[in-house]
Amino acid sequence: MATRTPLTVLTGPLGSGKTTLLRHILTTVPHKLAILMNEFGEIAIDAKILQGKNVEMADLGGGCVCCSLLGKFEAAVNEIIATVNPDRLVVETTGVAEPDALVFDIQESLPQVRLDGVVTVMDADGLITYPQIGHTMRIQIESADLILLNKVDLIPEPDQEHLITKLQSYNAEASIIPTIRCQIDPDLLFGIGRDRLQPPPHHRHQPEFETFSYISQAIYDPDCFSEFARSLSPTIYRAKGFVQFPAGTHLFNFVAGRWDLEPFDPSPTELVFIGKQVIPHRSAILDRLKGCEQT
Repeated sequence: MATRTPLTVLTGPLGSGKTTLLRHILTTVPHKLAILMNEFGEIAIDAKILQGKNVEMADLGGGCVCCSLLGKFEAAVNEIIATVNPDRLVVETTGVAEPDALVFDIQESLPQVRLDGVVTVMDADGLITYPQIGHTMRIQIESADLILLNKVDLIPEPDQEHLITKLQSYNAEASIIPTIRCQIDPDLLFGIGRDRLQPPPHHRHQPEFETFSYISQAIYDPDCFSEFARSLSPTIYRAKGFVQFPAGTHLFNFVAGRWDLEPFDPSPTELVFIGKQVIPHRSAILDRLKGCEQT
């Protein structure tokens, strides 16, 4: 009997740190990895962040892997195994995905892989700022075999204990590990050996968020862009991408009012914006951004 490829599902809310965890994995794991990414947006920002990291990648964009892209997901897994034959396969879902449907599909339709575990990344600061656990987030927590409570450096220690107790009330079986920038021993991520079956989901996934993208060759004024970033909340919950400044390209990460810039490889400006009912605000947001272009 052929050996089944271990597959890890990486899930969690928008901006919780899933791509940060992947970047950490790629610098610490000696195995031959393949990564299948599903991004919520027209531009595959996360895939571009990981490009050139000596890893085989496939991208499933333009929808959610847990519902509209299930067929493409199965085909992509089959192709990766046939052409790359990785030691391990990691699937990063979009932050709006409900992983129960994906887990059920893996166990029912992909006999050549073995679901090793579901790792859910949670944003500790986000859970304090927005304490309500919505339907999608609840499923992400309940589906987990391991929960990384990320960004604990942004909250007081008593809040950390409160959040661990809160997460345990939704999932008493999963291990919960506090992390900063998803720094974790990779041995804890792999070899979980999930032994519980996922029943078929009994609901239709209805993503709450909308998204739009922007591409430009312009150079942006750093101070003006900082003001623009501060103006995004509360309309935009998540924004990410690359921005060209006079000093070079920077990776822009925005989550629930927090944002940072990280020097990155040269790239044109490419940004993705995500939020609830954001399409009516698209023109106003982009007009403010275009106002930061340097002549």
